[in-house]
Amino acid sequence: MLDLTYEAPTPKVIQGAKHDWELVIGLEVHAQVASKAKLFSGASTQFGAEPNSNVAFVDAGMPGMLPVINEGCVALAVKTGLGLKAQINLVSAFDRKNYFYPDLPQGYQISQLYHPLVGEGEVLVDMGPGVARKVRIERIHMEQDAGKSIHDMDPHMSFVDLNRTGVALMEIVSRPDIRGPEEAAAYVGKLRQILRYLGTCNGDMQNGNLRADVNVSVCRPGDYEKFIETGDPSVLGTRCEIKNMNSMRFIQAAIDHEARRQIAIIEDGGSVVQETRLYDPDKGETRSMRNKEEAHDYRYFPDPDLLPLEIEQAWVDEIAGSLPELPDEKRARFVTEYGMTEYDANVLTAEVENAAFFEEVAAGRDGKTAANWVINELFGRLKKDDLAISESPVSAAQLGAILDLLAKDEISGKIAKDLFEIVWTEGGDPAQIVEDRGMKQVTDTGAIEAAVDDIIAANPAQVEKAQGNPKLAGWFVGQVMKATGGKANPKAVNQIVTDKLGL
Repeated sequence: MLDLTYEAPTPKVIQGAKHDWELVIGLEVHAQVASKAKLFSGASTQFGAEPNSNVAFVDAGMPGMLPVINEGCVALAVKTGLGLKAQINLVSAFDRKNYFYPDLPQGYQISQLYHPLVGEGEVLVDMGPGVARKVRIERIHMEQDAGKSIHDMDPHMSFVDLNRTGVALMEIVSRPDIRGPEEAAAYVGKLRQILRYLGTCNGDMQNGNLRADVNVSVCRPGDYEKFIETGDPSVLGTRCEIKNMNSMRFIQAAIDHEARRQIAIIEDGGSVVQETRLYDPDKGETRSMRNKEEAHDYRYFPDPDLLPLEIEQAWVDEIAGSLPELPDEKRARFVTEYGMTEYDANVLTAEVENAAFFEEVAAGRDGKTAANWVINELFGRLKKDDLAISESPVSAAQLGAILDLLAKDEISGKIAKDLFEIVWTEGGDPAQIVEDRGMKQVTDTGAIEAAVDDIIAANPAQVEKAQGNPKLAGWFVGQVMKATGGKANPKAVNQIVTDKLGL
């Protein structure tokens, strides 16, 4: 494991007109389960399908239609809990959360309030080199998503698309352990990374597959410590919830604005009203959506159509045995196994696809060299062309072949970069390209020596200057490389130039 220092959360202090204030933040992250079918029906979860084409009778709330639990969704939720080092509850139950909304045809949402599937866990949030903070997970419960209301297609009518209705969600509820906007964004980023490694949610925030409700309150310095000691949440101040945040940048901006809004109200002698708010990214501000409901407002009661969910410990153990290597463990192994820096390991493990690509390139090769090429050449070019690693024109096998040619001194570093560019734009087998285009490195010391002699003979003035300034040997090396079309072995050129000039 990496040598990490776990720090207590450092609160962000905001100076009000009268006092200093600290932030207290808790998040409810809704992660769409990576299942092809919905939570209680066999309807598809395909994104981008024609409106209302992925809707079963039970999703549409048709009379007499009964929900049937999707075992695969439960397995993925259990897997998520295990990945977050959480308690798996062998007995859980579903409840009805009653409220009316046009995109919720049943008039209620099937969720878990009293007996969630997953209990307490934790997320280690990376806050800098060697520094992590623990954010406690209170619970993870399963629930069905609602549909989507569409208000901008007609000036007089609204439309509804029920394709998302019934899609399985995991609501991951944190404790109010987060103390600043940057830490909140880092927490969501780390949670997304873990879910993607587990394969339980694709983490696509743009498509709404991962979104967060952010609870924000402010308190005076020292009040948070009182909360930790007493467990009394009233000392933290009244919280407001900002709904459906699907951008790390917007999460930070919304928290900062909301905290300052609450501080201004309190310092003006008013009281913060507990409510649900929305963030307007165009105006950079939050606005009221509705008064914040409490559990009793939803009239929760056990769903009469679903028996309590009972699972066996042996099944949980089987899922635990299939867990992949998670990002923290993979990062630590990269540092140890490949001898790379923690920074490089962070870059390579940020996305599960990146880590897999690197490991294929590094297999049987020098890990540091592979890391440098993947990070600097491949990732740099992907960023320049705005491509995902899955769209890379250069495969891991092709990049590995380039590194093999480099390791065998068949090509120089400069030729390797030229070869990478050719493979990127034209494709092909790197070894064959080198052969067909005469790109092999010149390693014949006799040929290199002849080239050095020609450069020395043609530049007597530079030779005289170099006698008093050994650094000018680099000029001769450059001229030889230029004369040989960059094919000469740089090490051999350096040695021969040094010997010829008597440096």
